[in-house]
Amino acid sequence: MKNNTLLLIFLILTNLSFGQKSESDLKMITEYSSNNLEISDILDFEGIQYLKIKFIGQKLKNKSYHLTVKEIWDGKIISDTTLMNSRSLPYEWMQKISDTTLNMKVISKLTINNKLKMTFKFPGFSFNKEFEAYQTKDKYSLRNVAEESNLEIGYNKKFYLLAYILPYDSKDGHKRYCDVGTSGKDIENWGSKFGIKHYLLFEMKLE
Repeated sequence: MKNNTLLLIFLILTNLSFGQKSESDLKMITEYSSNNLEISDILDFEGIQYLKIKFIGQKLKNKSYHLTVKEIWDGKIISDTTLMNSRSLPYEWMQKISDTTLNMKVISKLTINNKLKMTFKFPGFSFNKEFEAYQTKDKYSLRNVAEESNLEIGYNKKFYLLAYILPYDSKDGHKRYCDVGTSGKDIENWGSKFGIKHYLLFEMKLE
C-alpha cells in the first residue's frame, strides 16, 4: 500500500511538471513601485512610476537584447523606433547577458512640460528618453502587458513587454486601465477599440 501511494504521488508530480513546461524556459518577474511603504507614498505623490523586471532563463546567457517603441496616436502607429540594442554598446561585457538573469528597471513620469519622461536601467548602464504626451488631465499608466494579458515571451523574436497608456471611458462612466491591459494580444489596435488617444508600446527581443 505504501509503495502504491508513493507511486501515485510520483505520477502526480510528474504530470504537474510536464503541465508547467512551455516552449521556452524564459520566465519574468515584475515588481511595481516599492516594497517600502514610505517610498511608495513619495513615488505616488510625485507621480513617478517605478517598475522592476527580472528575466530568468538558462538560455539567456550570451544573448543580446533589443528594445523598441511604437508611438500610437488616434489608433495609428506614427513611429517605430529602436531605443537600445545591446550589440551597439561600447564595451563587450555590456553587449551580451553574462548570466541566466537579466534585470531592468523603468522609471517614468509626466512632466510639467507635458512630456513622458522615462529612464531605462540595465546592468552597467542606463538611458533617458522623452515622448510627447496627449494634453489631458488623465494620468498615464505604465503596465507590463506581457504579464497582464498573459502574452508569450521567448527568444529570437520580438514580444510585447510594456505599454504606457491613457485610460479609456467605460460604459459605467469610469476611467479604466485594467480592462485594456488584460484585453489580449491585439495591442496595436487599442486606439480604435477603446478610443485611446495616445499610448506607447514597447517590444523586446532576446537573441
